[in-house]
Amino acid sequence: MNIVRAAQQARLRLIIAALAVAIAALIIPLSQIASAHATTRAAASGGPKPTIVLEHGAWANTASWYAVIQRLQADGYTVYAPPNPLQGLTYDSAYMADFLHSISGPIVLVGHSYGGAVITNAATGDTQVKALVYVDAFAPAQGQTLAQLLAAYPGSCAEPSNLTVVPFPGAPAGTGDAYITQSAFPSCMANGLPAREAGALAADQAPIAISALTEPSGVPAWKTIPSWAVVGTADHAIPLALQLAMDENAHARITEVKAPHLSMISDPGVVTSVILQAVHATT
Repeated sequence: MNIVRAAQQARLRLIIAALAVAIAALIIPLSQIASAHATTRAAASGGPKPTIVLEHGAWANTASWYAVIQRLQADGYTVYAPPNPLQGLTYDSAYMADFLHSISGPIVLVGHSYGGAVITNAATGDTQVKALVYVDAFAPAQGQTLAQLLAAYPGSCAEPSNLTVVPFPGAPAGTGDAYITQSAFPSCMANGLPAREAGALAADQAPIAISALTEPSGVPAWKTIPSWAVVGTADHAIPLALQLAMDENAHARITEVKAPHLSMISDPGVVTSVILQAVHATT
């Protein structure tokens, strides 16, 4: 009996060893297949996620992007919203261009209002910038000034009667910092937002040097960089017809939303969605 039992145990050990070899042979190819699938998924994603840079406009500040930033960060994107100096198109564009040069990898560049004019100039010739997104924004052609554009499409609430111009140290003759009066701000910039929020935004606004309205725009980045646009149909600051004319001239993919001039505050989900459309289409 002992001899039989020993023979059975030896046979069992052989069977177990054979099974172990067979399982190992299966595990190695399966791990290679899994690795290949992971590589395929990485290749299909088009490489690293771009950095998203948000440029605010006149009479706003970086906080106006808060709800959009939250959404983009939740999706795993690195986001920057640097301050716009609002000192003039040439200076502000150079400031933004230098900021972009500090970033490694692809960039999707977003501009609101006057910030649209800034990104139009700052991204020219920058091969890292893969897409431009205009949010209730100016997208001027070469040689155009914002004052000329607003004169050609009347109806903006940002008219002299609604502005207060304050001098600042070292300002060139004839210029100053322009604010929208707090009484005009809610209906001009924030129509449709709760009164309390509109009042806080009016108090918190960043002024713009009036010289920014008369500086001609340079070679536009949208000539070589794909563009998207969010257009607020209830915008009182930049007339709807002007926004559509500029965006169509830039061959931007246009999304209309029933929103005021501050659509990134009133409708951050729509704005975020358009930014992500630009990301997915260009990376």
